[in-house]
Amino acid sequence: MKVLHVYRTYYPATQGGLEETIRQLCVNTAKYGVQTRVMAPARTPESKVVRVSGSRVYQPKLNFEIASCSVSWEALTMFKRLQRWADVVHYHFPWPYADILNKLAPPQCPTVLTYHSDIVRQKMLLGLYRPLMRRFLASVDRIVCTSPNYFATSEVLPKFSDKVEVIPIGLNESSYPVPRQSTRQEVAEEFGENFFLFVGVLRYYKGLHILLDAIRGAPYKVVIAGSGPTEKELKQQAEALRLNNVIFAGHVSDEVKVALFERSLGIIFPSYLRSEAFGVTLLEGAMYGKPLISTEVGSGTSHVNIDRETGIVVPPGSAPALRTAMDTMHQNPEETRQMGCNARARFEALFTGDLMARRYIDIYSQLTGIEPGFDDDIAINRD
Repeated sequence: MKVLHVYRTYYPATQGGLEETIRQLCVNTAKYGVQTRVMAPARTPESKVVRVSGSRVYQPKLNFEIASCSVSWEALTMFKRLQRWADVVHYHFPWPYADILNKLAPPQCPTVLTYHSDIVRQKMLLGLYRPLMRRFLASVDRIVCTSPNYFATSEVLPKFSDKVEVIPIGLNESSYPVPRQSTRQEVAEEFGENFFLFVGVLRYYKGLHILLDAIRGAPYKVVIAGSGPTEKELKQQAEALRLNNVIFAGHVSDEVKVALFERSLGIIFPSYLRSEAFGVTLLEGAMYGKPLISTEVGSGTSHVNIDRETGIVVPPGSAPALRTAMDTMHQNPEETRQMGCNARARFEALFTGDLMARRYIDIYSQLTGIEPGFDDDIAINRD
């Protein structure tokens, strides 16, 4: 079975939670004989085709962006060619330009769309885009939502409920590196331990400006790993607040990221808008047995993090609530440790890469009639 993933960006040009989700799909479905390719524009691709985790990544040149929507003239020609190879075209939404590709070059094979997020910020543009979006969603054969929480609160998905399935994002722990002892030592020397950790692209909806307000005068550190559009503003804010307990680590390697997870006290995820549809960093934290702090925005973050079980869930946009949650974890080490253990147990039950892969393969097989080799000893959770 051959699956073509289509999205506006991907490794190695960019990295983030959605890119990691696509990578995990490629890695975990490969175990069942699925061949994958990814098409994603890149601003300055060194090569039209590169390999990432065993999959070919095709990179048409990115010409420009409008409201975070990548536009590539070369993508249409490349998409026409790649879809002839595929048994399934798997879109990742939102990327409005994919709607145009689908319209101009409709695939002759089944189509699946993973609905990662509503369009939240671009309200005026959404009014113009909505008719095209609805035709696009109506045209695909199956829509996958990443959490029951997001499906329940989305204004868009209930209109297509007859074709929607819920499949949570999953991670394969073995696809992450084991840090060398030298890396662990370097991380220990630079960052210490028992800090709160944020990992991700620094975007407007991540709520990091709220987090900086929350940690003024706190007796513990916060490490912010990642880069992005709001990095300069956040550093200016930290300087203006004279914060000496925040470290901007910048972009870090996967090996350093894992070492940071290992040394952290807990994961802090202050995103305050529905643009944060799931929160792969929360899932990574749970995988490493760390307690989680997140906000209730009606998305998948509260499917990963269960309040007072795997961590603490607070109202969005509240610096005092974030501070209280961090203080609670810092002051109650045994309760904090138990929440981390619970987070790991929930990860193993619901969010492994194998569970995700097998549920997607089930959809692919239903649509194509191609049956991969399943292991009947592993049950597929459809809740």
